[in-house]
Amino acid sequence: MTAAQVGNGARLSAQPVPEGGTPTQTWVDAGLQLPDLDLAECPELVVVGAHPDDETLGFGATAALLADSGVRAQIVSATDGGAAYPELSLLQRYRLEQTRRAELREAAAALGVYAPISLGLPDGAVAAHEGRLVDLLLEILDGKPAGTWCAAPWRGDGHPDHEAVGRAAATAAQQCGAVLVEYPVWMWHWARPGDDAVPWARARMTRLTAAALERKRRAARCFESQFTAPVPGGDPVLPPAVLHRLLTVGEVAFC
Repeated sequence: MTAAQVGNGARLSAQPVPEGGTPTQTWVDAGLQLPDLDLAECPELVVVGAHPDDETLGFGATAALLADSGVRAQIVSATDGGAAYPELSLLQRYRLEQTRRAELREAAAALGVYAPISLGLPDGAVAAHEGRLVDLLLEILDGKPAGTWCAAPWRGDGHPDHEAVGRAAATAAQQCGAVLVEYPVWMWHWARPGDDAVPWARARMTRLTAAALERKRRAARCFESQFTAPVPGGDPVLPPAVLHRLLTVGEVAFC
């Protein structure tokens, strides 16, 4: 079985986020030599995230490039990310969900893509609603041009919601004839260059422009709720080292 089938949750769990994971410099020094992702083959883009910010951190600059070239690009978020901080009360969680929806709308505008679609599935439990997510994605993809790209978190990314969204996107793309493009987010945290758990043979890298990278940086800054823990002394979802790594390593897709 491949890593995409069995998942990499154990690898992510073994690398606590506050401890930093694989240093950014390790990836930079590796100088990944990957074939280019051919954006000319994309007639339309639907970029799916498990939580608001996945799409920006994993595929945002590529989406911005496509949008700038005239390709219709839209974000779909499976959840509203309300379980980012488990210690919150129900009311605090509701407010966080509303905040994260607003942040996602701001990020989409910064990237130059269409207003996002928020599906409202339970954060932290997407796997239990995978069939429903497949149906929703099929509705969204229905009627799109032939060869439309459905970009989604890599099925081996390590986070259970990411992997569930990746599986649902793979199923939906297969059923409707869309082109599945998988982008990693947490892989950069737990994996190492040349890691056997990563399907490097399928990896492609986007040639990003300075303008697209700046759009991604502006969009990433929209997710203020993820940079500061709501409880004094708590850990944010996106510590500075994690954000720096995701803004530095470039954007890779498995095709």
